[in-house]
Amino acid sequence: MLPTTLASLLVSLLDFVWTSSSDSLVQEPIDITKHSSPLHFELRHQHAVSSSARVVFSDYSLSSRPQFTSLETGTGALDKDHEERYLNTSFTVSSRKITSFRPPDFESFSQARLRSMKFAQSADLPWEVDEIVGPDVERRETLLTLAKMANNAYVEPEDPQWYELGSNWTVGYPFGWEPDADGFRGHVFATPDNSTVVLSIKGTSAGLFGGGGPTARKDKLNDNLLFSCCCARVDWTWSTVCGCYRGGWKCDQECVEEALTDESLFYPIGTNLYNNISYMYPDSNIWIIGHSLGGALAGLVGITFGTPVVTFEAPGEKMAARRLHLPAPPSDDHIVHIYHTADPIAMGTCTGVLSSCALGGYAMESRCHQGKSIIYDTVSNYSWAVDIRTHGIVAVIEKLLSDPWPPSIEAGREVPEPKSEDDCVECYSWEFGDFPES
Repeated sequence: MLPTTLASLLVSLLDFVWTSSSDSLVQEPIDITKHSSPLHFELRHQHAVSSSARVVFSDYSLSSRPQFTSLETGTGALDKDHEERYLNTSFTVSSRKITSFRPPDFESFSQARLRSMKFAQSADLPWEVDEIVGPDVERRETLLTLAKMANNAYVEPEDPQWYELGSNWTVGYPFGWEPDADGFRGHVFATPDNSTVVLSIKGTSAGLFGGGGPTARKDKLNDNLLFSCCCARVDWTWSTVCGCYRGGWKCDQECVEEALTDESLFYPIGTNLYNNISYMYPDSNIWIIGHSLGGALAGLVGITFGTPVVTFEAPGEKMAARRLHLPAPPSDDHIVHIYHTADPIAMGTCTGVLSSCALGGYAMESRCHQGKSIIYDTVSNYSWAVDIRTHGIVAVIEKLLSDPWPPSIEAGREVPEPKSEDDCVECYSWEFGDFPES
């Protein structure tokens, strides 16, 4: 934790920076009855998953940083570089009140999940309605800050792809994972008073999406299981990731649902991580953010627990939620997806044997998102070509969210209006049912 004097000074500074920047960004008056003051987040924990699928936490605090002797006083103190790095682990995010539906208790939720895994049946829960503080997704600066927090889940500061946020912004500190860690990764942030906690989940690390790494193999397996129509069966040349394909365009429904319940996959790890965080912060609001695969996983965990979610360029996760038979709350408006029309992965158009995804070995065939979507029509308004290279989070930060969006400004808004994807259809060529293996 920061010393009291330093923490107070930092919060005051962030208040000043936020107020100054916000005044220049807001083009039209905003209804203050639904918008609240900014929240200030600081990095608390780093999390990873070991090869045995065990969630590992490490605390991050000022006292844990390396100590050096001051040339002026001769006393132990942080050198300037490390002090700046620590001060760059807090964030300011605008918030608003939203309605959330939560499971009545963990036991009820566990029984519902057990029923869905054993009998492939969704259970109805007596969801509890609550009004909580969530991210103000109708402010561009909020989306920009959360996108920056999601970006730095991928790399360490020494990596050429590390995104520097500048002196007025703060960055996530590098993961403290072992070199052989190959699974679920991310950061945990919290406000100084612990009222709100943010879980940031890393997306796919692969050459196709901008960098490889030790998690690439498991990332690819999760992508092909969660977002393909049937076990990544694109054509006859593909080796499937599960044994549910039955020839032609037939897929055994029960088989493909069972394939998603393996405890080594990322969704069960995500729910375990959420339970750990909620145990550590029992009175806190928990938000979940992520990019790409990380965003889809955030959506699955968010629909499970009724917690606010913001994703960036995530592939559609509604099909995976149905196959997992997740206990779903009466409303999923607490999940908001941010993506643009030039990204074939988020749009669900990176399909076919000659697509960029298929050429990289990825069957990204889903397209329907839960909750609401804020869609930037970059094809019509910016003349962007549909290209998988626009999928990266850095492109979203630098080319999309860093500047005001003209169509929204003309409509008196900061970002496109969040809308539900009501008429979405996917995997229409496939027939799903009871097809026993011959």
